[in-house]
Amino acid sequence: MTELEKVSRETMRFMRGKYVLDEVAGKYYDIDCLKFRQGKRTILSINIHEDHYDFQIIFGKAEREVFEARLGEFPETIQDLYNKSHVLPDGLWMLIRVDNLETLEAVKQMILIKKKPNRKPFPKEQAVYGDCGHRCDLCVHFTGETISEEFRKELQERVRCVYGLRPDEEFPPCNGCSNGGITGKFDCDQIKCAKDKGVPRCMDCVDYDCGKASVGWKPAIEARSISADDVTWAILPYVDGQYGN
Repeated sequence: MTELEKVSRETMRFMRGKYVLDEVAGKYYDIDCLKFRQGKRTILSINIHEDHYDFQIIFGKAEREVFEARLGEFPETIQDLYNKSHVLPDGLWMLIRVDNLETLEAVKQMILIKKKPNRKPFPKEQAVYGDCGHRCDLCVHFTGETISEEFRKELQERVRCVYGLRPDEEFPPCNGCSNGGITGKFDCDQIKCAKDKGVPRCMDCVDYDCGKASVGWKPAIEARSISADDVTWAILPYVDGQYGN
């Protein structure tokens, strides 16, 4: 995985894990961009280039005061950019080039100044975890008693929408890893791989999280519109560790 791919993945894990926001595809002139929005308010906009990302953040007066009090905590490049930026009627605009994890960590702190996290911890009273780290009780395939038929139908519609599946697409039932997985014969690719490597589950493997471990969504920055609710119910349950385990 390249450094830029790590930046892409960590950005989406951070934004989706901390915030309940709509993801809206757009254009910055002729450049594809992804906006994270709460209603009409844009929290973060990311311009997508082949070799880097430009993170666009707008600070209002109160946010500038908080940032300026912590200015010395940030890399000199960001300090210089801030000091050279002009205040417009709707706030101070910054366009920050991000192509490495170190810069991303600094920008994450700026996002936290822009908006406090609003995603509440997900209830775990009935949580069932797969060996990949997924939340089985939130999975469209799971047949356990923790998921109602009404909720299952809602999940099916959301999953079809997000993953571009046909309206008649079927979802193979699964009783969970401890009961043999989708086939019931303990021969899922993930279970077989863990067995071949001599570990009890994917999460105990030194290569976790690999391409085989997660059968669902792989976080990546892309210009694609997804509602906040669809992120919650059709993406996060399938991202390893996103809902905790």
